[in-house]
Amino acid sequence: QVQLVESGGGLVQTGGSLRLSCVASVRTFSIYAMGWFRQAPGKEREFVATISWSGGSTNYADSVKGRFTISRDNAKNTVYLQMNSLKPEDTAVYYCAARRTYTIAVVSTEYDYWGQGTQVTVSS
Repeated sequence: QVQLVESGGGLVQTGGSLRLSCVASVRTFSIYAMGWFRQAPGKEREFVATISWSGGSTNYADSVKGRFTISRDNAKNTVYLQMNSLKPEDTAVYYCAARRTYTIAVVSTEYDYWGQGTQVTVSS
C-alpha cells in the first residue's frame, strides 16, 4: 500500500507562486511514475502534470505549460509541483497520484494511489 501526503497549498494572489510537495510512504518510490491532478468546484478532476520514474520524461496540460514544473527527488520519496504565474482559474484542490509503472500517463484511471489533496486558491 502506498500513502501519499500533499502539502504546500494555500492562498496566493494572481501572478504569485506556490510549490506543492507530495511525500510517498513506499520503499521503492523510484519505480512509480507520478502525477498531479486538480479539481475545481463543480468540475471534473483534470490532469495537470506527470513525471516518469527517473524524471527524464514529463508531460503537462496545455493550460499550465510554461508556468508549472513537475520534478521529483527519489532519495526523499517526494514529487514537487512548482507553480508560477498563478491565475484565478488555477484555483482547485490539487491531488498527487502514483502509478505502479515507469512510464507517464495523463488519464486519472491509469493511477493506482491518490493523496487526500491540498487546496490552492488564487485571488484576483
